[in-house]
Amino acid sequence: MLGIDQRAARYAWTAALVVLALFLVYLLRRTLFIFVVALLFAYLLSPLVNLLDRFLPGRTRTPALTLAYAIFVGAVVLLGQQIGSRVAKQASQFGKDFPAMLANWEKPAPKTTPEINSLKAQVVEKVRQQIAESSNRILSAVAAAGFTLAGDLLYVVIVPILAFFFLKDGKAMRDHILGLADDGPRRALLDDLMADIHLLLAHYMRALVILSLAAFSAYSLAFSLMGVPFAVLLAVVGGLLEFIPMLGPLTAGLLIVIVGAVSGANVPAIVIFLLAYRVFQDYILSPHLMGQGVELHPLLVLFGVFGGAEVAGIAGTFLSVPVLALARIIYLRIRKSRLTARLQPGPVTVESVL
Repeated sequence: MLGIDQRAARYAWTAALVVLALFLVYLLRRTLFIFVVALLFAYLLSPLVNLLDRFLPGRTRTPALTLAYAIFVGAVVLLGQQIGSRVAKQASQFGKDFPAMLANWEKPAPKTTPEINSLKAQVVEKVRQQIAESSNRILSAVAAAGFTLAGDLLYVVIVPILAFFFLKDGKAMRDHILGLADDGPRRALLDDLMADIHLLLAHYMRALVILSLAAFSAYSLAFSLMGVPFAVLLAVVGGLLEFIPMLGPLTAGLLIVIVGAVSGANVPAIVIFLLAYRVFQDYILSPHLMGQGVELHPLLVLFGVFGGAEVAGIAGTFLSVPVLALARIIYLRIRKSRLTARLQPGPVTVESVL
């Protein structure tokens, strides 16, 4: 009656709701990140919980969850005792020896060309600048550390608690979400989406942990055999940076090469090993672990990593790949539903699906 197209108004209202939802997600990004980390932690423990639940009596998963948490805490404590002490010792020794090694490496060698000596001087100057900037940031953050330490410790406690509820009531949560949709194409679409998201998160989180452990094991073994100083410390750094897509392994490789060169290790052997391991991991191990759920072009991954860093820092880089893979899954499922609706005879339309 007022000349307003109802279809255009509905689309405009939907777009406004989407923009509002994205704005709320941005405002609550810190809290949502905690819940996402708890969900990923739950996916990490779910295979152990499911295995224990098969053998433990009872109608609930609480005994299996309790035992799984006990096993996890025991494993963390054991690894901390076996590896953490060595990492702390090597980190302390590295902090004492690195300035002297850097100054010694900076001295021009008689058998090297002036170009190589100039390049070494530039690398040393850049490293010193980064150390100075990092030291200033650390000193400025010490004053505020007392205010944030309690919150960080609280998050360490909250994440396992939230993961416990995800593991205990995950099926009930899924059934409740499905109950929001009526029987028909929309419910089927929602069911397929949730199944795909479940497989995506399960594959991605477990693959990240396995890739990190594989990198740590390979680096520590290879560097120990090659006599690289601070082998365990460098292996831990390389393993942790595997959680940051693409840029993390590249950063770890540069750090390892620089430390190896400054400490007098066999740099060509280190570079050959890093390249060989990266080819093995990127083309054999990672595709096998990730499966078909995370099929993203490298350019899209780089865009997600840089965009995630701009929006949410390290947390954004960590979540960039699963968020992009989730968007891909939603797009493919909606597209498949549209095509199915067009091919079906009768009153089923695209609007009935979406």
